Amino acid sequence: MKTEESGALTGYQKFVIFILAITQFTVILDFMVMSPLGDMLMKSLSLKPSAFGVAVSGYAISAGISGLLTAAFADKFDRKKLLLFFYCGFIIGTIFCGMAHSYVALVAARIITGLFGGVIGSISMAIITDVFPMQKRGQVMSFIQMGFGASQVLGVPIGIYIATLWQWEAPFWMVAGLSVLIAVTIAMYLKPITAHLALQHDRSVFSHLIKTLSNSNYRIAFTSTALLSIGGFMMMPFGSTFAVNNLGVNYKQLTMLLMVSGISSLVVMPFIGKLSDKIDKFKIFVAASIWMMITCLLYTNLGVTPLPLIMVFNIAMMIGVMSRMIPSSALTSAIPDAADRGAFMSINSSLQQIAGGIAAIAAGKIVVQAHKGAPIQHYDVVGYVIVVISIISIGLMWRVNNLAKKRAQLKKDAIMPEEPLIEAV
Repeated sequence: MKTEESGALTGYQKFVIFILAITQFTVILDFMVMSPLGDMLMKSLSLKPSAFGVAVSGYAISAGISGLLTAAFADKFDRKKLLLFFYCGFIIGTIFCGMAHSYVALVAARIITGLFGGVIGSISMAIITDVFPMQKRGQVMSFIQMGFGASQVLGVPIGIYIATLWQWEAPFWMVAGLSVLIAVTIAMYLKPITAHLALQHDRSVFSHLIKTLSNSNYRIAFTSTALLSIGGFMMMPFGSTFAVNNLGVNYKQLTMLLMVSGISSLVVMPFIGKLSDKIDKFKIFVAASIWMMITCLLYTNLGVTPLPLIMVFNIAMMIGVMSRMIPSSALTSAIPDAADRGAFMSINSSLQQIAGGIAAIAAGKIVVQAHKGAPIQHYDVVGYVIVVISIISIGLMWRVNNLAKKRAQLKKDAIMPEEPLIEAV
């Protein structure tokens, strides 16, 4: 049965948004906490920037591989069961991170965490597309992606604080403890999501995967996602190292900086989500991309700077990044057919993760640090690369936008059947 496409969200829909948002919060926090711990880890384990880039990319690349493998059977099972399975694996991997006491053990733990955690985002996206119509997805995406901002407002600052009180492993134990409570809530209250199972006609999981990969329209969306991820991930691994060693920020100020940036994203995202449902999503994406490119170029060329000005730049960049993510995610979600949705989201997520891993490795090759505590060099080059990639991304997102409009028109003309949505009451 179909959910009403207009009107207020139902109580169960609100629960779905909340549980997926807080799930994303823990997964994003697990990944995000590596960046602010970067300077601490590099000093504690005597790591060079290239080695730290590998530690960050280990999660992303393993997540990408896992996503490709999962895509073959993502539409063959109840999405609730898939979510629980991979989330439990993510919890185990995070516990291993907390138990790691060497560089090799840390990289291995990050790979295990990525194998499970990297798939959760795609499962969540499939659930969103199953439960909510296109007319509401911009708003819903904004709430789900608030996990990104919340991780900076609450998780990352708290993580840094307890890391300074104890050791760098402590934030991973914090994430694991919270995740156990969330897993229990999912098991008890999230309804089975199985409407897509009636649409499966492929003989095997592999034929379903090949069918999804061979769709030319899907490949346009996949390429767009990959480039967006490369542009978004390149600055992240060395963000805290740049702030501490180049801008003159100490650890206490870094916590405040991340918190202010996160609060700004929490304020902006719901507004952007509603705006993207009312105004052309592609126009918002273009405006946000241009804004992000300008602020990125200015920020990566800064030297020692007063904290208030650094905060202004971080808020400006965060607004640009978040304002790109929401409309691009909503547009991409409109591309797959209902029968291919799980596989599409898994492949899309895996490419996003792999691209992020490649971006981290590339940034590690570009950035140079002469010795511990020295300013990092060539961070401005990272900014220039991001600008070039962002320009290309605009062209690809234009094609995705055209495909989404064509699909909407086909549905309007009754040439393409309406997709079954889960009744959420």
